[in-house]
Amino acid sequence: MNAPPLLYSRLVEARVAEALTDTPVVLIAGPRQAGKTTLVRQTADPGLRYLTLDDELTLLAAREDPVGMIRSLDKAIIDEIQRAPPLLLAIKKSVDEDRRPGRFLLTGSANSMALPSVADSLAGRMETLTLLPLSQSELHGSTLNWLDNAFAGHLPKLSTPLVGEALVEAVLRGGYPEAVSRATARRRTAWARQYIDAIIQRDVRDVASIDRIDQLPRFLRALAQVSGQMCNYTQLGGQVGLDHKTAARYVSVFEQMYLLKRVEVWARNRLNRVVKTPKLQFIDSGLLSTLIDLTPATAVQGRSRFGHVLETFVYGELLKHATSAESDYQLLYYRDHDQFEVDVVIENAAGQLVGVEIKAAASVGANDLRGLKRLASIAGDQFKLGVILYDGTETLPLGERLWAAPISSLWGQ
Repeated sequence: MNAPPLLYSRLVEARVAEALTDTPVVLIAGPRQAGKTTLVRQTADPGLRYLTLDDELTLLAAREDPVGMIRSLDKAIIDEIQRAPPLLLAIKKSVDEDRRPGRFLLTGSANSMALPSVADSLAGRMETLTLLPLSQSELHGSTLNWLDNAFAGHLPKLSTPLVGEALVEAVLRGGYPEAVSRATARRRTAWARQYIDAIIQRDVRDVASIDRIDQLPRFLRALAQVSGQMCNYTQLGGQVGLDHKTAARYVSVFEQMYLLKRVEVWARNRLNRVVKTPKLQFIDSGLLSTLIDLTPATAVQGRSRFGHVLETFVYGELLKHATSAESDYQLLYYRDHDQFEVDVVIENAAGQLVGVEIKAAASVGANDLRGLKRLASIAGDQFKLGVILYDGTETLPLGERLWAAPISSLWGQ
Protein backbone atom coordinates (compact mmCIF):
# COMPACT_ATOMS: atom_id res chain seq x y z
CA MET A 1 0.00 0.00 0.00
CA ASN A 2 1.27 3.50 -0.81
CA ALA A 3 1.94 5.93 1.99
CA PRO A 4 -0.39 8.97 1.88
CA PRO A 5 1.12 11.99 0.12
CA LEU A 6 3.07 14.30 2.40
CA LEU A 7 1.52 17.66 3.21
CA TYR A 8 3.51 20.50 1.68
CA SER A 9 3.14 24.19 2.41
CA ARG A 10 1.47 25.78 -0.63
CA LEU A 11 2.66 29.22 -1.69
CA VAL A 12 -0.83 30.39 -2.63
CA GLU A 13 -2.23 29.59 0.85
CA ALA A 14 -1.62 33.10 2.21
CA ARG A 15 -3.45 34.55 -0.83
CA VAL A 16 -6.48 32.36 -0.14
CA ALA A 17 -6.61 33.40 3.52
CA GLU A 18 -6.25 37.06 2.51
CA ALA A 19 -9.03 36.84 -0.10
CA LEU A 20 -11.43 35.29 2.42
CA THR A 21 -11.15 38.40 4.61
CA ASP A 22 -12.64 40.78 2.02
CA THR A 23 -14.31 38.81 -0.80
CA PRO A 24 -17.65 36.92 -0.58
CA VAL A 25 -16.65 34.08 -2.94
CA VAL A 26 -13.17 32.61 -3.38
CA LEU A 27 -12.55 29.98 -6.07
CA ILE A 28 -9.44 27.81 -6.09
CA ALA A 29 -9.10 26.47 -9.62
CA GLY A 30 -6.68 23.90 -10.97
CA PRO A 31 -6.35 20.30 -12.12
CA ARG A 32 -7.76 17.38 -10.20
CA GLN A 33 -5.50 15.97 -7.49
CA ALA A 34 -3.28 19.06 -7.38
CA GLY A 35 -4.13 19.49 -3.68
CA LYS A 36 -7.14 21.85 -3.76
CA THR A 37 -9.27 19.97 -1.21
CA THR A 38 -6.34 19.65 1.19
CA LEU A 39 -5.66 23.37 0.84
CA VAL A 40 -9.24 24.52 1.47
CA ARG A 41 -9.55 22.29 4.53
CA GLN A 42 -6.29 23.70 5.91
CA THR A 43 -7.23 27.31 5.18
CA ALA A 44 -10.93 27.50 6.03
CA ASP A 45 -12.62 27.74 9.41
CA PRO A 46 -12.84 24.14 10.76
CA GLY A 47 -16.56 24.58 11.45
CA LEU A 48 -17.39 25.46 7.83
CA ARG A 49 -19.88 23.17 6.09
CA TYR A 50 -18.13 20.98 3.48
CA LEU A 51 -19.89 19.68 0.36
CA THR A 52 -18.35 17.84 -2.57
CA LEU A 53 -20.08 17.49 -5.92
CA ASP A 54 -18.18 14.23 -6.46
CA ASP A 55 -20.84 12.80 -4.11
CA GLU A 56 -23.72 11.68 -6.35
CA LEU A 57 -26.52 12.67 -3.95
CA THR A 58 -25.03 16.14 -3.38
CA LEU A 59 -24.56 16.55 -7.12
CA LEU A 60 -28.18 15.56 -7.78
CA ALA A 61 -29.41 18.14 -5.24
CA ALA A 62 -27.15 20.82 -6.77
CA ARG A 63 -28.46 20.16 -10.27
CA GLU A 64 -32.14 19.74 -9.38
CA ASP A 65 -32.49 22.62 -6.92
CA PRO A 66 -29.39 24.87 -6.91
CA VAL A 67 -31.21 27.84 -5.34
CA GLY A 68 -32.63 25.65 -2.55
CA MET A 69 -29.21 24.17 -1.79
CA ILE A 70 -27.49 27.56 -1.56
CA ARG A 71 -30.36 29.08 0.45
CA SER A 72 -29.76 26.40 3.10
CA LEU A 73 -26.11 27.42 3.51
CA ASP A 74 -24.78 30.35 5.52
CA LYS A 75 -21.10 29.72 4.72
CA ALA A 76 -19.65 26.67 3.00
CA ILE A 77 -16.86 24.95 1.11
CA ILE A 78 -18.10 23.47 -2.18
CA ASP A 79 -15.69 21.11 -3.94
CA GLU A 80 -15.69 20.53 -7.73
CA ILE A 81 -18.11 23.37 -8.55
CA GLN A 82 -17.73 22.81 -12.31
CA ARG A 83 -19.94 19.72 -12.01
CA ALA A 84 -23.01 21.95 -11.38
CA PRO A 85 -22.55 25.39 -13.03
CA PRO A 86 -26.10 26.57 -12.04
CA LEU A 87 -24.84 26.71 -8.44
CA LEU A 88 -22.70 29.72 -9.39
CA LEU A 89 -25.78 31.72 -10.37
CA ALA A 90 -27.49 30.70 -7.12
CA ILE A 91 -24.38 31.81 -5.21
CA LYS A 92 -24.50 35.18 -7.00
CA LYS A 93 -28.10 35.68 -5.84
CA SER A 94 -27.17 34.72 -2.27
CA VAL A 95 -24.14 37.02 -2.01
CA ASP A 96 -26.09 39.91 -3.56
CA GLU A 97 -28.38 39.62 -0.53
CA ASP A 98 -25.54 39.06 1.96
CA ARG A 99 -22.11 40.43 1.00
CA ARG A 100 -20.15 39.19 4.03
CA PRO A 101 -16.63 38.14 3.03
CA GLY A 102 -15.58 34.51 3.07
CA ARG A 103 -19.07 33.05 2.62
CA PHE A 104 -18.21 30.55 -0.12
CA LEU A 105 -14.88 28.83 -0.69
CA LEU A 106 -15.09 26.87 -3.94
CA THR A 107 -12.80 24.55 -5.84
CA GLY A 108 -12.98 23.74 -9.54
CA SER A 109 -11.09 21.21 -11.65
CA ALA A 110 -12.15 22.86 -14.88
CA ASN A 111 -11.84 26.50 -15.77
CA SER A 112 -15.36 27.49 -14.69
CA MET A 113 -14.75 31.08 -15.72
CA ALA A 114 -14.71 29.92 -19.33
CA LEU A 115 -18.34 28.82 -19.02
CA PRO A 116 -20.91 31.16 -20.61
CA SER A 117 -22.18 33.96 -18.36
CA VAL A 118 -20.25 32.83 -15.27
CA ALA A 119 -17.50 35.44 -15.52
CA ASP A 120 -20.03 38.26 -15.89
CA SER A 121 -22.42 37.04 -13.21
CA LEU A 122 -19.76 36.85 -10.48
CA ALA A 123 -17.70 39.89 -11.48
CA GLY A 124 -16.74 41.86 -8.39
CA ARG A 125 -18.03 39.12 -6.08
CA MET A 126 -15.48 36.36 -6.61
CA GLU A 127 -11.70 36.10 -6.60
CA THR A 128 -10.12 33.19 -8.48
CA LEU A 129 -6.76 31.78 -7.42
CA THR A 130 -4.97 29.01 -9.30
CA LEU A 131 -3.46 25.93 -7.65
CA LEU A 132 -1.29 23.87 -9.99
CA PRO A 133 0.61 20.69 -9.05
CA LEU A 134 3.45 21.13 -6.54
CA SER A 135 6.25 23.42 -7.62
CA GLN A 136 9.87 22.56 -6.94
CA SER A 137 9.90 25.54 -4.55
CA GLU A 138 7.11 23.90 -2.54
CA LEU A 139 8.80 20.50 -2.64
CA HIS A 140 12.09 22.01 -1.41
CA GLY A 141 10.54 24.37 1.13
CA SER A 142 11.62 27.56 -0.67
CA THR A 143 9.54 30.74 -0.64
CA LEU A 144 11.61 32.46 -3.34
CA ASN A 145 9.65 33.78 -6.32
CA TRP A 146 11.88 33.56 -9.38
CA LEU A 147 9.77 35.92 -11.50
CA ASP A 148 9.72 38.76 -8.98
CA ASN A 149 13.47 38.34 -8.47
CA ALA A 150 14.29 38.23 -12.19
CA PHE A 151 12.39 41.45 -12.90
CA ALA A 152 14.25 43.04 -9.98
CA GLY A 153 17.50 41.98 -11.69
CA HIS A 154 18.42 39.23 -9.21
CA LEU A 155 19.20 35.59 -9.97
CA PRO A 156 19.35 33.30 -6.92
CA LYS A 157 22.70 31.87 -5.82
CA LEU A 158 22.77 28.13 -5.28
CA SER A 159 24.57 25.96 -2.77
CA THR A 160 23.68 22.56 -4.27
CA PRO A 161 22.36 22.70 -7.87
CA LEU A 162 20.27 19.77 -9.10
CA VAL A 163 21.98 18.34 -12.19
CA GLY A 164 22.28 15.22 -14.34
CA GLU A 165 20.27 12.16 -13.26
CA ALA A 166 18.78 13.99 -10.25
CA LEU A 167 17.37 16.66 -12.57
CA VAL A 168 16.03 13.99 -14.97
CA GLU A 169 14.25 12.31 -12.05
CA ALA A 170 12.67 15.59 -10.88
CA VAL A 171 11.49 16.39 -14.42
CA LEU A 172 9.96 12.94 -15.01
CA ARG A 173 8.34 12.91 -11.57
CA GLY A 174 6.36 16.11 -12.14
CA GLY A 175 4.41 17.78 -9.36
CA TYR A 176 1.18 15.90 -8.62
CA PRO A 177 1.26 15.06 -4.87
CA GLU A 178 0.22 11.44 -5.44
CA ALA A 179 2.92 10.92 -8.10
CA VAL A 180 5.55 12.62 -5.94
CA SER A 181 4.73 10.27 -3.05
CA ARG A 182 5.31 7.11 -5.10
CA ALA A 183 8.70 5.48 -4.68
CA THR A 184 9.52 4.34 -8.22
CA ALA A 185 9.17 5.62 -11.77
CA ARG A 186 7.09 2.55 -12.64
CA ARG A 187 4.56 3.27 -9.89
CA ARG A 188 4.39 6.96 -10.87
CA THR A 189 3.70 5.97 -14.47
CA ALA A 190 0.92 3.62 -13.35
CA TRP A 191 -0.70 6.46 -11.40
CA ALA A 192 -0.37 8.93 -14.30
CA ARG A 193 -2.02 6.54 -16.77
CA GLN A 194 -4.98 5.98 -14.46
CA TYR A 195 -5.25 9.71 -13.80
CA ILE A 196 -5.40 10.56 -17.52
CA ASP A 197 -8.00 7.82 -18.15
CA ALA A 198 -10.15 9.01 -15.24
CA ILE A 199 -10.13 12.64 -16.40
CA ILE A 200 -11.14 11.68 -19.93
CA GLN A 201 -13.83 9.22 -18.89
CA ARG A 202 -15.39 11.33 -16.14
CA ASP A 203 -14.46 15.01 -16.11
CA VAL A 204 -14.55 15.91 -19.80
CA ARG A 205 -18.33 15.45 -19.80
CA ASP A 206 -18.66 18.27 -17.25
CA VAL A 207 -17.21 20.87 -19.61
CA ALA A 208 -18.07 19.66 -23.11
CA SER A 209 -20.45 17.57 -25.14
CA ILE A 210 -18.21 15.13 -26.99
CA ASP A 211 -19.67 12.26 -28.99
CA ARG A 212 -16.50 10.26 -29.48
CA ILE A 213 -14.76 10.13 -26.09
CA ASP A 214 -12.70 7.21 -27.46
CA GLN A 215 -10.84 9.65 -29.76
CA LEU A 216 -9.54 11.75 -26.89
CA PRO A 217 -6.75 9.48 -25.53
CA ARG A 218 -5.19 9.13 -29.01
CA PHE A 219 -5.52 12.86 -29.64
CA LEU A 220 -3.94 13.71 -26.28
CA ARG A 221 -0.98 11.43 -27.09
CA ALA A 222 -0.65 13.16 -30.48
CA LEU A 223 -0.59 16.54 -28.73
CA ALA A 224 2.08 15.26 -26.33
CA GLN A 225 4.37 14.53 -29.27
CA VAL A 226 4.29 18.22 -30.28
CA SER A 227 4.46 19.81 -26.82
CA GLY A 228 6.50 23.00 -27.08
CA GLN A 229 5.80 23.36 -30.80
CA MET A 230 3.42 25.55 -32.79
CA CYS A 231 0.00 23.98 -33.16
CA ASN A 232 -1.37 23.18 -36.58
CA TYR A 233 -4.89 21.93 -35.92
CA THR A 234 -5.36 20.45 -39.39
CA GLN A 235 -2.19 18.40 -39.07
CA LEU A 236 -2.87 17.37 -35.46
CA GLY A 237 -6.47 16.39 -36.14
CA GLY A 238 -5.50 14.46 -39.26
CA GLN A 239 -3.44 12.05 -37.15
CA VAL A 240 -6.58 10.79 -35.41
CA GLY A 241 -9.24 11.49 -38.05
CA LEU A 242 -10.51 14.86 -36.77
CA ASP A 243 -11.17 18.01 -38.80
CA HIS A 244 -9.34 21.17 -37.72
CA LYS A 245 -12.38 22.69 -35.96
CA THR A 246 -12.93 19.58 -33.84
CA ALA A 247 -9.21 19.39 -33.08
CA ALA A 248 -9.23 23.03 -31.91
CA ARG A 249 -12.29 22.35 -29.72
CA TYR A 250 -10.65 19.30 -28.13
CA VAL A 251 -7.51 21.35 -27.38
CA SER A 252 -9.79 23.89 -25.64
CA VAL A 253 -11.29 21.11 -23.54
CA PHE A 254 -7.84 19.89 -22.44
CA GLU A 255 -6.94 23.49 -21.66
CA GLN A 256 -10.05 23.85 -19.51
CA MET A 257 -8.96 20.70 -17.65
CA TYR A 258 -5.57 22.29 -16.90
CA LEU A 259 -3.66 19.62 -18.81
CA LEU A 260 -2.07 22.05 -21.28
CA LYS A 261 -1.98 25.67 -22.35
CA ARG A 262 -1.80 27.53 -25.63
CA VAL A 263 1.08 29.98 -25.42
CA GLU A 264 0.80 33.14 -27.51
CA VAL A 265 3.64 34.82 -29.38
CA TRP A 266 5.15 38.03 -28.01
CA ALA A 267 5.08 40.82 -30.58
CA ARG A 268 6.07 44.46 -30.13
CA ASN A 269 2.73 45.51 -31.56
CA ARG A 270 0.13 43.76 -29.38
CA LEU A 271 -2.43 43.76 -32.20
CA ASN A 272 -0.11 41.55 -34.24
CA ARG A 273 -0.41 38.72 -31.72
CA VAL A 274 -3.82 37.67 -32.90
CA VAL A 275 -2.51 36.53 -36.28
CA LYS A 276 0.43 34.58 -34.86
CA THR A 277 0.38 30.84 -34.23
CA PRO A 278 0.35 29.81 -30.56
CA LYS A 279 2.36 26.85 -29.38
CA LEU A 280 1.11 24.09 -27.11
CA GLN A 281 2.69 23.50 -23.74
CA PHE A 282 1.74 20.81 -21.25
CA ILE A 283 1.58 21.94 -17.63
CA ASP A 284 3.01 18.88 -15.86
CA SER A 285 6.21 17.24 -17.10
CA GLY A 286 5.36 13.97 -15.30
CA LEU A 287 2.11 13.51 -17.23
CA LEU A 288 3.85 14.47 -20.46
CA SER A 289 6.60 11.90 -19.82
CA THR A 290 3.96 9.20 -19.38
CA LEU A 291 2.12 10.20 -22.56
CA ILE A 292 5.29 9.95 -24.70
CA ASP A 293 6.69 6.92 -22.80
CA LEU A 294 9.84 8.72 -21.64
CA THR A 295 11.66 6.82 -18.88
CA PRO A 296 14.83 7.74 -16.95
CA ALA A 297 16.80 5.36 -19.21
CA THR A 298 15.42 6.72 -22.50
CA ALA A 299 15.81 10.31 -21.24
CA VAL A 300 19.55 9.80 -20.86
CA GLN A 301 19.82 8.17 -24.31
CA GLY A 302 17.60 10.62 -26.21
CA ARG A 303 18.51 14.12 -25.04
CA SER A 304 16.37 15.83 -27.69
CA ARG A 305 13.20 14.07 -26.44
CA PHE A 306 14.19 14.90 -22.90
CA GLY A 307 14.81 18.49 -23.98
CA HIS A 308 11.13 18.90 -24.98
CA VAL A 309 9.97 17.56 -21.61
CA LEU A 310 12.51 19.75 -19.81
CA GLU A 311 11.00 22.78 -21.55
CA THR A 312 7.57 21.72 -20.24
CA PHE A 313 9.05 21.33 -16.75
CA VAL A 314 10.56 24.85 -16.77
CA TYR A 315 7.40 26.36 -18.32
CA GLY A 316 5.33 24.68 -15.58
CA GLU A 317 7.62 26.00 -12.84
CA LEU A 318 7.40 29.55 -14.21
CA LEU A 319 3.61 29.24 -14.49
CA LYS A 320 3.45 28.17 -10.83
CA HIS A 321 5.61 31.14 -9.81
CA ALA A 322 3.17 33.39 -11.68
CA THR A 323 0.25 32.14 -9.52
CA SER A 324 1.91 33.34 -6.30
CA ALA A 325 3.98 36.31 -7.52
CA GLU A 326 3.62 39.87 -6.22
CA SER A 327 3.17 41.22 -9.75
CA ASP A 328 1.09 40.06 -12.73
CA TYR A 329 2.99 38.19 -15.42
CA GLN A 330 2.08 36.75 -18.79
CA LEU A 331 4.02 33.79 -20.22
CA LEU A 332 4.56 34.03 -23.98
CA TYR A 333 7.18 32.88 -26.49
CA TYR A 334 9.09 34.53 -29.33
CA ARG A 335 9.59 33.37 -32.89
CA ASP A 336 10.18 35.36 -36.06
CA HIS A 337 10.34 34.66 -39.79
CA ASP A 338 14.14 34.37 -39.60
CA GLN A 339 13.77 31.39 -37.22
CA PHE A 340 15.00 33.25 -34.14
CA GLU A 341 13.26 31.81 -31.08
CA VAL A 342 13.04 32.29 -27.32
CA ASP A 343 11.38 29.44 -25.40
CA VAL A 344 9.59 31.61 -22.80
CA VAL A 345 9.07 35.38 -22.81
CA ILE A 346 7.71 36.72 -19.53
CA GLU A 347 5.97 40.09 -19.71
CA ASN A 348 4.95 42.15 -16.69
CA ALA A 349 2.09 44.65 -16.52
CA ALA A 350 4.45 47.49 -17.52
CA GLY A 351 5.45 45.67 -20.73
CA GLN A 352 8.95 44.79 -19.48
CA LEU A 353 10.37 41.43 -20.56
CA VAL A 354 12.51 38.58 -19.25
CA GLY A 355 13.52 36.01 -21.86
CA VAL A 356 14.26 32.39 -20.89
CA GLU A 357 16.02 29.79 -23.04
CA ILE A 358 16.05 26.19 -21.81
CA LYS A 359 18.95 23.84 -22.51
CA ALA A 360 19.27 20.18 -21.57
CA ALA A 361 23.08 20.27 -21.88
CA ALA A 362 25.70 21.01 -19.22
CA SER A 363 27.41 23.66 -21.37
CA VAL A 364 26.33 26.85 -23.13
CA GLY A 365 27.63 28.09 -26.49
CA ALA A 366 27.47 31.43 -28.32
CA ASN A 367 24.79 30.05 -30.66
CA ASP A 368 22.46 29.55 -27.68
CA LEU A 369 22.28 33.34 -27.26
CA ARG A 370 20.91 34.08 -30.77
CA GLY A 371 17.24 34.24 -29.81
CA LEU A 372 17.77 36.26 -26.62
CA LYS A 373 19.98 38.78 -28.45
CA ARG A 374 17.37 39.20 -31.19
CA LEU A 375 14.62 39.69 -28.61
CA ALA A 376 16.77 42.22 -26.71
CA SER A 377 17.42 44.21 -29.89
CA ILE A 378 13.72 44.35 -30.80
CA ALA A 379 12.41 45.03 -27.29
CA GLY A 380 15.05 47.67 -26.49
CA ASP A 381 14.57 49.23 -23.05
CA GLN A 382 11.67 46.87 -22.35
CA PHE A 383 14.14 43.97 -22.17
CA LYS A 384 15.17 43.51 -18.52
CA LEU A 385 17.03 40.20 -18.56
CA GLY A 386 17.80 37.17 -20.70
CA VAL A 387 18.61 33.86 -19.02
CA ILE A 388 19.75 30.52 -20.39
CA LEU A 389 18.69 27.86 -17.89
CA TYR A 390 20.95 24.84 -18.35
CA ASP A 391 21.94 21.52 -16.74
CA GLY A 392 25.01 22.99 -15.02
CA THR A 393 26.19 24.45 -11.73
CA GLU A 394 27.43 28.00 -12.37
CA THR A 395 25.60 31.33 -12.64
CA LEU A 396 27.63 33.43 -15.07
CA PRO A 397 27.19 36.70 -17.04
CA LEU A 398 27.20 36.31 -20.84
CA GLY A 399 27.03 39.95 -21.87
CA GLU A 400 24.82 42.94 -21.19
CA ARG A 401 21.62 41.76 -19.41
CA LEU A 402 22.38 38.13 -20.41
CA TRP A 403 23.10 35.26 -18.01
CA ALA A 404 23.50 31.51 -17.81
CA ALA A 405 22.07 29.90 -14.67
CA PRO A 406 21.38 26.36 -13.42
CA ILE A 407 17.81 25.13 -13.95
CA SER A 408 17.51 24.61 -10.19
CA SER A 409 18.02 28.35 -9.66
CA LEU A 410 14.26 28.42 -10.30
CA TRP A 411 13.75 27.34 -6.71
CA GLY A 412 17.00 28.59 -5.20
CA GLN A 413 18.18 25.50 -3.36
